[in-house]
Amino acid sequence: MKFGPVPVAEAEGAIAAHSVRSGDLVIKKGARLSRDDLARLAEAGVAEIVVARLAPDDLHEDAAALRLACAASGEGVRVDKPFTGRANVFAEHAGLLIVDAAAIDQFNMVDEAVTVATLPAWKPVVAGEMIGTVKIIPFAVPLLVAEAAEKALGSGPAIRVAAFSPMRVGVISTLLPGLKPSVVKKTVAVLGERLAPAGATVVAERAVPHEPEALRAAITEIARDVDLVVVFGASAITDRRDVIPAALEAAGGRIEHFGMPVDPGNLLLVGAVGGKPVLGAPGCARSPKENGFDWVLQRLLAGVPVTKADITRMGVGGLLMEIVQRGRPRERGEEH
Repeated sequence: MKFGPVPVAEAEGAIAAHSVRSGDLVIKKGARLSRDDLARLAEAGVAEIVVARLAPDDLHEDAAALRLACAASGEGVRVDKPFTGRANVFAEHAGLLIVDAAAIDQFNMVDEAVTVATLPAWKPVVAGEMIGTVKIIPFAVPLLVAEAAEKALGSGPAIRVAAFSPMRVGVISTLLPGLKPSVVKKTVAVLGERLAPAGATVVAERAVPHEPEALRAAITEIARDVDLVVVFGASAITDRRDVIPAALEAAGGRIEHFGMPVDPGNLLLVGAVGGKPVLGAPGCARSPKENGFDWVLQRLLAGVPVTKADITRMGVGGLLMEIVQRGRPRERGEEH
């Protein structure tokens, strides 16, 4: 692409690099200059204009933006009509935004002329929400640059939205003397609020003593008719041999991982029984404020498996806001 000032008489077919205003005359930046435009510019006394001229192997900024936005987008993503070298992408449905961060980084390293920006990975999004944008910096890019950017994205989509599933959720609350019924009721209500954006609902509830055998029986029973089991312990899990993990294993389940590098949320248990995910909720999950429980729950509601490796990679950015409801805040030493 050639860029620079030229006599107005020689600018036909070129792209105006800047807006030009003279009296009633307005030529907008990015406009392709016609013969009539040049006549009007001459009449207005404009002798020279800064323009961009595309080479035969150049892609116009809009065409390049559209092409690259489509290349980056996958399931659940809609690409809008490009304008001024920009193509925005939107969520087609509610779900979890999944971003291949390495592919995005590689794309942005190809050439300063091509850029892509997204919302944070793993963010819950709603239908119609803008989740990313591809912006071409100059008025055109060489075809080779566009092809290199496409290659940098790799074989899979760099941006996609995993749709939420209207899961049936079973909740088990364990009880100890001193735990008020109102706390259990509020906890289930808060969970319902967390599930609502995904269209998931609590379809079964059980309250049992905080004992391995009672909890084992409850897990076995409730897991038959739900898609996800959440256990709220009257006492936080402190060890893999504690009541909740012991009951899960006794029910024929397995523990995927205990603990997570997210605070609040450290004492989360992730497991499964009969092919159904089971979450041993940390104490902070009784609060509606964001915590590590949300990060795992949202993935499961979007049908995204949660592995030990996934959890252990959550440390960067995992220091979340302190939850006031804690009896003893983090700085006093209590773990949740």
